[in-house]
Amino acid sequence: MNPQIAPSILAADFANLQKEVEMLNASAADYIHVDIMDGVFVPNISFGIPVTEAIHRHATKPLDVHLMIVNPELYVEDFVKAGASIVTVHVEACTHLHRTLQEIKRLGVSAGVALNPHTPIELLTEVLDEIDLVCVMSVNPGFGGQKFIEHSYAKVANLKNLILKKGTKTQIEVDGGVSEQNAKLLVEVGADILVAGSFVFKAADPIAAIASLKSISI
Repeated sequence: MNPQIAPSILAADFANLQKEVEMLNASAADYIHVDIMDGVFVPNISFGIPVTEAIHRHATKPLDVHLMIVNPELYVEDFVKAGASIVTVHVEACTHLHRTLQEIKRLGVSAGVALNPHTPIELLTEVLDEIDLVCVMSVNPGFGGQKFIEHSYAKVANLKNLILKKGTKTQIEVDGGVSEQNAKLLVEVGADILVAGSFVFKAADPIAAIASLKSISI
């Protein structure tokens, strides 16, 4: 099995965003990962609905939109209208997670839930059958280029076991510090989708960097 690859546009050159999106279109990437940060839930501000719309206008890959914001349920519909194919919300930001997941699905897109490094997977037990994708944060969210948290391997493996036990089709995405050094082991322990930012966009040849991750098999 080869992983799906979702390069994070957060690491792109914002002054040449159309060019960066067109590069991803020409690559082996499966998704374009769009990190939305509000400066409240995470200590950084990235971009919002208008930039997401602009990315979507030029993208031929589906947008994997990761809402690192407070009250995400207020903005789900806006991001779907902006072009999201997947909307991922943080369990830590959702008082009524089940309701939010139902709303995402009602809007006709895939529903994702992200877990910060300190958050146990057991919090998803009662809603796992509503979740299309679990995004395991392997760095503390807010900034790109951080060091991968080693405990993430065990967290992914335990989550995979929970998914198998529950018999759902939930995919596992890993976001943060992903590179050639850890990608194969992440896939071996259960990751389906790898989010890569700095590894792709800081590479001399981003298309080759994406291909190298895509070629991993177990």
